[in-house]
Amino acid sequence: MRMRREQIALLGHFPAKMPLELYLDLHSQPCRSVFLFAKINKIPFDFKSVDLSAGEQYGDEFGKVSIIRKVPVLKDGDFILTESIAILQYLAAKHHTSEHWYPADLQKRAQVDEFLSWQHTNIRTHGSKVFWFRGVLPVVTGSPVPKEKMDAAVEDLNVSLKIFEEKFLQSRPFIIGEKISLADLVAIVEMMQPVGTGLDVFQGRPALSAWRDRVKKEIGVEVFDEVHKVIMNVDTLPQTFENQGLPEFLKLRIQKMFN
Repeated sequence: MRMRREQIALLGHFPAKMPLELYLDLHSQPCRSVFLFAKINKIPFDFKSVDLSAGEQYGDEFGKVSIIRKVPVLKDGDFILTESIAILQYLAAKHHTSEHWYPADLQKRAQVDEFLSWQHTNIRTHGSKVFWFRGVLPVVTGSPVPKEKMDAAVEDLNVSLKIFEEKFLQSRPFIIGEKISLADLVAIVEMMQPVGTGLDVFQGRPALSAWRDRVKKEIGVEVFDEVHKVIMNVDTLPQTFENQGLPEFLKLRIQKMFN
């Protein structure tokens, strides 16, 4: 059917589609998982930097985007979504990414969901604590974390890594089998957090090291290393806080860690 000239002319008056926006700070593990997933799957987006160390998440501009004041945040036109797992699932569904990322098979999808539910209070919690204890608190307080607190934090992380190997990975190439999934992507960025402070969680764990290498290969070594460069430079933190001062929210977080 031919379109009338008036109809064709009207097509030029539709507003251009707003690009996808991702509000991120790549010091954050969840932000890195979202960034990597978008890059791997060639999902176009505008990178909106939010500097957590400067407290930009508490500024007026970011408050207009999300009252939760955490990153990552996805803005797709008028639609705003918080929480990294929800963002990953949304991107996978909307952009019809390869099924292995978030399988349609009920049991394989349940395996992905199981890990994503478990990791929040295990690898994420303990890996983050080690990162803070080794890489952040000594910088901002001027003294090392007490040995008993450090030892306990590392032990908690070791327990989580052992469970990951024995329960979630076992002898499979990836968490759900032969193909990489969202679970592997989230797992690797969490494990890299303490590595950024010089604690190599893969040392002495050959199965975990082999899994890491497979994940990096699937993601792409170049983009993987590039996105993790920021946490491999924790030595830049003293200059950051010297220039900007210690934000109030960071002082409160430090107090909570030592209570």
